[in-house]
Amino acid sequence: MSALLTLTSLLLSVAFLLVGHGMQLTLLPLRAAVLGHSDLQIALGGSAYFLGFIAGCLLVPRLIARAGHIRSFAVLASAMTSVLLVLGLNDSWVVWSALRFGIGFFICGLYSVIESWLNDQATEDNRGQVLSVYTFLVLISMALGQQLVNASPVASSTPFMVLAAIVALSTIPVSMTRKLAPAPIESTRTRIRLLLSRSPLAVTGALLSGAVTGAFWTLGAVFARRSLENLADVTLFMSAAIIGGALFQYPFGWLSDRVGRQNTMLLLVLLAAGTSASVALAPSTPLLLIAIFFFGATTMPIYSMALATAADNSLRHEFVEVGTSVLLLNALGAVLAPLALGQLMTIGDPSWLFWGCSGLSLFAGLIVLTQRGHKGKVDDVVPFSAAASDMAPTSFDLDPRAPEDAEGDLAPAEELPSVSDSEDDVEEAESEDISPPDDQAPDHEASHPPVFEGEWLPGDPRDRGSS
Repeated sequence: MSALLTLTSLLLSVAFLLVGHGMQLTLLPLRAAVLGHSDLQIALGGSAYFLGFIAGCLLVPRLIARAGHIRSFAVLASAMTSVLLVLGLNDSWVVWSALRFGIGFFICGLYSVIESWLNDQATEDNRGQVLSVYTFLVLISMALGQQLVNASPVASSTPFMVLAAIVALSTIPVSMTRKLAPAPIESTRTRIRLLLSRSPLAVTGALLSGAVTGAFWTLGAVFARRSLENLADVTLFMSAAIIGGALFQYPFGWLSDRVGRQNTMLLLVLLAAGTSASVALAPSTPLLLIAIFFFGATTMPIYSMALATAADNSLRHEFVEVGTSVLLLNALGAVLAPLALGQLMTIGDPSWLFWGCSGLSLFAGLIVLTQRGHKGKVDDVVPFSAAASDMAPTSFDLDPRAPEDAEGDLAPAEELPSVSDSEDDVEEAESEDISPPDDQAPDHEASHPPVFEGEWLPGDPRDRGSS
């Protein structure tokens, strides 16, 4: 509990950011539909968002290493705020797709800052607790953000102004804190070939999770707007799926710890096929809300199950790399599936979105059946840990399944200087004349800077390796 208290400022920023993020995930498809964008054009915008997320996974660590956590968070949140305001002023679907790519990039960067910051403050004893609280906060904040879509008509600019204000507010707690000590993060390699050799089941689960949940986030609000009577029902529809996914993470995780990951994965994909079909067939609003609740309950835990399966069938020191591969495969599925399902909705009717999800889940079920005999190299089977699919690779350092040497127990300190700042300090020190005065005899000890035991000067290169 004491660790969580030291993270209050950061978690408050997370809450603001994710409320805004949840709001934009529903608002943007609805606004695009009002502007007359076709289902395929809306799908292209959603795919561009997930492409931006993938780009962020690969490039953002360099930005954080150069500028530091606090400045990176402020820059990314400010850029995202600006993009959201421009979206409210523009009608072109081409411009929208480009800007949604930017949102995906920025939100991945913000996740990276947050998660590496959390990892710095977590210890071996509380990492699971911190990750659980963080995952719960992500899902609840996103569900709350759905309700803000009702603040004013989607066709007006007001929702975008509200959305931009909420995202901008997220910079205040982080910028004002003095308790946290983030360390620079390194780019994480992906090893998809290793993941495939260790656990084909995890590859299947990651792709299916990305395809189904990516299609839901991209086109679910469009389906709901055409199937329900008013906007309030649309936000209830989206919230019900998120809440279902949040509430059923641990029950399915508990089950997988007892009957095995493969059996639970097979159960999940078959249930996902059934609940997807029930959403497509629901004849009334109450039944549709119930159906989408169970759709979220059976599809959103698939990502966590894929991640747990990958961890069980990999060596412990490989977890960060295979976990990153699971995340990127999940994002790849989210890029591709909306394009196909958006085209189906254009050709047929909105229900084809969930018929497509049902078909994908059944196909994945057949693949899972063929993989039931596969056994990877098991290092250590650990208890299930919940995880949201829209996190950055840095979250795997925080996960209890990460290697032992990824754990840190850092005391609160001030923000470390950026790489460029340190280089400037070194150049300035070298340019100074440190020779002794003429009236003093040269002293061997005085001719060298003192060495401090246990305390390093600001900007010392050793600061970067200490974490």
